[in-house]
Amino acid sequence: MRRSTLALILALFVAPAALAQPGAQPGAQPVLNVYNWADYIDPTVVQRFQQETGIRIRYDVYDSLETLEGKLSAGRSGYDLIVPTSEPSFARLVRAGALLPLDRARIPNWRNLDPVLMDRVATVDPGNAHGAIYLWGTVGIGLRLDRLRAVAPDLDPAAPGFSALDLLLKPELAARLARCGLAVMDSATDVLPTVLRWLGRSPDSTDPADLRAAEAALLAVRPHLRAIPGSGALLDMLATGEICVALTYSGDVIQAAARARAAGRGVELGYVPPRAGPHLFFDMLAIPADAPNPAAAHAFIDFLLRPEVMAGVTSHVRYPNAVPASRPLVAAAIRDDPSVYPPAAALAAAYVPGTPPATAERARNRLWSRFRAGR
Repeated sequence: MRRSTLALILALFVAPAALAQPGAQPGAQPVLNVYNWADYIDPTVVQRFQQETGIRIRYDVYDSLETLEGKLSAGRSGYDLIVPTSEPSFARLVRAGALLPLDRARIPNWRNLDPVLMDRVATVDPGNAHGAIYLWGTVGIGLRLDRLRAVAPDLDPAAPGFSALDLLLKPELAARLARCGLAVMDSATDVLPTVLRWLGRSPDSTDPADLRAAEAALLAVRPHLRAIPGSGALLDMLATGEICVALTYSGDVIQAAARARAAGRGVELGYVPPRAGPHLFFDMLAIPADAPNPAAAHAFIDFLLRPEVMAGVTSHVRYPNAVPASRPLVAAAIRDDPSVYPPAAALAAAYVPGTPPATAERARNRLWSRFRAGR
């Protein structure tokens, strides 16, 4: 989910009139405007959709939910399809009436979605009226295992009862490991629930005492952090071996590990979910209420929900999807990796944080600003 910001414009093809944009001149080629996380799709999927439908895709990307929400809150964004995370962005957009209800008649491949996973997002989208799960993952710890063995051979992430979060959040361990590089991704939305859970508090807590405890825990290790980067920069830092412990997204660690192996420089990376149960997120396919071309957006959602298409996406970006029939088609090394597809017990222990009320959200943002500043 979640990398550096850039813009992509992909190939052009002639479009069928049935999906033409409202107000377009007769014979004009329809355009589907997509706003997604960077590095979060297989480019061949985009090319195949364009070839099959003749719809040109204009593909822009973002690296934070704050960027996405800012673009949508201004109105008239010009996007036809967006990929907000279920909590908090998708939930807020649903409540604000900012999303178009999906027309299931235009999405026959909806039947391919996992009903158990879709039930987990129905709490914020009753009846799953406004979104389909695209990809999902967890928040946990990325480790440079070769470096960790060298600087702290007594700390074994595979040991029973070991909590990888301790490496980052216990000040005495953070101090020991600071020279090999520690980082926390710059996302209050994703980091604070994990810290609260590590402290034994509710990840949804709005209690000022709990927020003060989370702030104290973060500030205690702030002097030992090398960086608080965006997820894209953090992925690169892991892949190059610049850091050895990072709190970030599961798929980013798995992507970084693949890049490190390809580079052949001896950087060995692994992902460890929090022992108490990881923060689970779902990224949703949704259509803004003022989308210029909702017909093309429906067509692309239906296309993405084909098992062979979703298998290609997961094989490329190393995040699991919500189409069970795709799993046998996913590359074996990814399909069988428990970091990508957690076992049932781990998934049952995972939690989806709720969306804080506005007052608590402001308090969390102020907390995060102080943490980033180190005071």
